[in-house]
Amino acid sequence: MAEWSLWFGCAIAGAAMVYGILALLAVRAPIRSPGYVLDDAPAVTMLKPLCGAEPETYECLRSFCDQAYRDFQVVFGVKDGMDPAVAIVERLQREFPHRDLQLVIDRRQHGSSGKVSNLINMAAFARHDVLVISDSDIRVERDYLANVVAPLLDAGVGIVTCPYRGAPGSGFWSHMGSLFINEWFMPSVRVAAMAGSRSFGFGATIAMRRQALVNIGGFAAICDQLADDYRLGELTRRIGLRTVLSEVVVDTCVAERSLEELVRHELRWLRTIRLVRPLGFFFSFVTFGVPVAALGTLAAGGAAPAAGMLAVTAVARLLLHLRVREPGTSASALLVLPLRETLSLALWGWSFATRRVHWRDDRYQVGADGSVRRIVRI
Repeated sequence: MAEWSLWFGCAIAGAAMVYGILALLAVRAPIRSPGYVLDDAPAVTMLKPLCGAEPETYECLRSFCDQAYRDFQVVFGVKDGMDPAVAIVERLQREFPHRDLQLVIDRRQHGSSGKVSNLINMAAFARHDVLVISDSDIRVERDYLANVVAPLLDAGVGIVTCPYRGAPGSGFWSHMGSLFINEWFMPSVRVAAMAGSRSFGFGATIAMRRQALVNIGGFAAICDQLADDYRLGELTRRIGLRTVLSEVVVDTCVAERSLEELVRHELRWLRTIRLVRPLGFFFSFVTFGVPVAALGTLAAGGAAPAAGMLAVTAVARLLLHLRVREPGTSASALLVLPLRETLSLALWGWSFATRRVHWRDDRYQVGADGSVRRIVRI
């Protein structure tokens, strides 16, 4: 065997091993952010852009209405009055008559992003100067609002964003989707955070002051962007404000019903990351652990050093799974880990093939700057 092949294979296996150990350490360490005390709670408007409904949508939206917080408003927004989410909002309005819950139905389109167009239409009805934006599939605890708003009392903070964990629904593909979030994406976020990065912005939560939003050009500044949540953080950092990664971890309900839905969702996710962090994404192949270490060992001709690093990587991966798995997960879940890791690596490679993504029933072409253009079917 050529010496270069041995060194190359060992380098690949070693990189996967080092990352596996770091990921394990990162998920064991709590996220540490400066201590913030909410002495005088400001009034808050939560913006919930909606499109369609899943089995968990009622429980998710209800969790935002049932907050242990003094003064808050929830603005729900849809494009179509026939959207099934409308009935859920009306049910919540009846269930919480004392809450300020408002439904906005507005078809106006601003730019290419349906979600951001919805936010622009909803923003006119926001009564308060602290805004909290979150996706419709997020479920939170009753102290969520108090915790995510507190850092905004610091004038140097631009946005507060939350890590999240995947809460699978019924079915195999939903479980596979939650593994992608819990055992690949969020560990990579925690490794970056452990290294000091705060270049984050997740649709699970973006909390910000209205004035900061105005200073970056409002929602109109991101109305054509695929990674609208990330761009909000990026734009506030450009004007000198910090991003806080909250210690609050929220749930995102994973509802993939088929392999096709899973692949479409994860390819959109991966291509979004590739466009906003191209260099980091290119080298992120080491985060796929065991398959990468196995390929490195194969390239090294099964040499003992590479094989040893593969074994360490496998042990670290197993320990990570045991650390972050959902309570009550059966031991049989271990059997799907090799399939999940191999699928993740394959989708990572596929993500370089094109800049097209699926978002619900539409297809989009993504530009080099992250802007999206809807592909019209003929």
